[in-house]
Amino acid sequence: MPFSTSLIPLASGLCPRDVTGIQPRRVRAVNDSVQGESSAPKDLGALDSCDIPRVKLEEGNEGVEKEVRSSTVEFAAPLFAKLRHSLRVATLATLAGAPVALAGGFDLPAKRTDLSEADLKRVADVTRPTTDFSKAEPYEAMQAGAATSIDPVTEDSFSHISANIPFEEEQNFKLGNALFRKLWVSAPSSTQASDGLGPLFNARSCMSCHVNDGRGKPPEGGPSAVSMFLRLSRAAKTPEEEKAIAGADILNFPDPVYGHQLQDLAVPGLAAEGRMTIRYDEETATLGDGETVSLRRPHYAVTDLAYGPLDPATTISARVAPAMIGLGLIEAISEADILAHADPDDADGDGISGKAAIVRDHRSGKIALGRFGWKAQNATVRDQNADAFANDIGISTPDHPDAHGDCTKAEEKCQAMPTGVQKRLGEEEAPGPILDLVTFYSENLAVPARRKASFPETLRGKRIFYETGCISCHVPKFVTRRDASDKAQSFQLIWPYSDFLLHDMGDGLADGQQVGLASGREWRTPPLWGIGLTRTVSGHSFFLHDGRARDLTEAILWHGGEAEKARNAFSVLSRDDRAALITFLESL
Repeated sequence: MPFSTSLIPLASGLCPRDVTGIQPRRVRAVNDSVQGESSAPKDLGALDSCDIPRVKLEEGNEGVEKEVRSSTVEFAAPLFAKLRHSLRVATLATLAGAPVALAGGFDLPAKRTDLSEADLKRVADVTRPTTDFSKAEPYEAMQAGAATSIDPVTEDSFSHISANIPFEEEQNFKLGNALFRKLWVSAPSSTQASDGLGPLFNARSCMSCHVNDGRGKPPEGGPSAVSMFLRLSRAAKTPEEEKAIAGADILNFPDPVYGHQLQDLAVPGLAAEGRMTIRYDEETATLGDGETVSLRRPHYAVTDLAYGPLDPATTISARVAPAMIGLGLIEAISEADILAHADPDDADGDGISGKAAIVRDHRSGKIALGRFGWKAQNATVRDQNADAFANDIGISTPDHPDAHGDCTKAEEKCQAMPTGVQKRLGEEEAPGPILDLVTFYSENLAVPARRKASFPETLRGKRIFYETGCISCHVPKFVTRRDASDKAQSFQLIWPYSDFLLHDMGDGLADGQQVGLASGREWRTPPLWGIGLTRTVSGHSFFLHDGRARDLTEAILWHGGEAEKARNAFSVLSRDDRAALITFLESL
């Protein structure tokens, strides 16, 4: 059995039984790194070292004893200072939780069943939002727990394997990486294990959209958007269709000709569906101290349509590819802990009414909590990957077996094109083992360690981030399930800064497109870890679901709806305080 590690603080004076196997002195050298340059030992990340000469590793180690170094921390559990967010702490609700949470009429667990009462209390203590901003919290620099990458900061910072993956599983990660980068070709081809592209598609590989496993961006000229695409759908028209959406049997309804997504590329001999065009209007936002910020409001359209007009009821929504890091850890968060933050009727009166996205698992068809995608339309990393294979590349998998991808019946020539299915290899163009390996790779891309977590300016920005109410949606930390299917994700203290719920973000960000239970004004809170490395990894600083924001300040100023109070609080800050908050975000 693989050696599992965890980074969960215990009481003062004790070394953790779940040990990290990572030397704190090595960690402190990267906590302050900027572009790979270390400024240690200024930032200890609240870590102290303690020696454990021989520790018997628990859970699945078959009695093996190893020499390890671990860390201990002095854990303080300050009382809540009656902060507004105190009512929304998931672990407190977990401790007192009822047996069932009703989300949109569906039964989902409200109390964790993977932990003992002692561990429930321990998790409640460690995930309680801090009120002490004089120093970094225990293990804060290791924002993905023992899975955190402590490699130097480079453009490959999002492409490292989780640090606690056992050696024998590295081969699967590397094979998955190769398949993630694989360029698919049109059928028929001499490279029979690589054909089946499209026939209509947006990209030839996963890496084409997720360059360096990072965030996509809007197109900057040229015929193809590559890492950005347009979702197409219409709302329900009949009671039967409304019932199907309410029952999570379908997310929405495609355009009758162009399907779920506009494909701007096609295999030889076939016309692409059309081309996305963007026009920006510049708007001025004035901050409390008189400083002005230019915001760009996008307007999307489709031109050069090859198969006739779009249906008048079809809506279009632009989406950029999200960063790939930490996905397995997000999947390992207990449903109960996420649901405990949900408050769809705003019962606590704080103006935040997060709503759970209820979807169906692609394979089992069972009700599950959506947590992946801009509108949380997928429950698992595998579901997200299968969707991307089908809609972005046009490759069939066991979860989406149609080899013609998003071609509709109205696109007869597309339906008549050859596919890449090789019966000797399986019934799909990407048989089960391929989807399994790409999923394993996606689940185990490491989150980089924090930079400058204990610097005064970072801590000042963190305090402002908390005080302005940002953590009402960007919940700082969770502890993953102890019984996670992958031991590398088991019982980790992680800092994603998201509640993974749907929130009304106001008219400014509304796309008018319903996706399952998410309305045209609602979006999933995206995790913030790694956001400070966007320019380093992806070569740009475009943010939000469509990349309209050119920096983090613009991204904040686009927040409306439930986030309006937090945005307004940011707007009236002094220039120095705004800079400190941005410094904190850039440290993530």
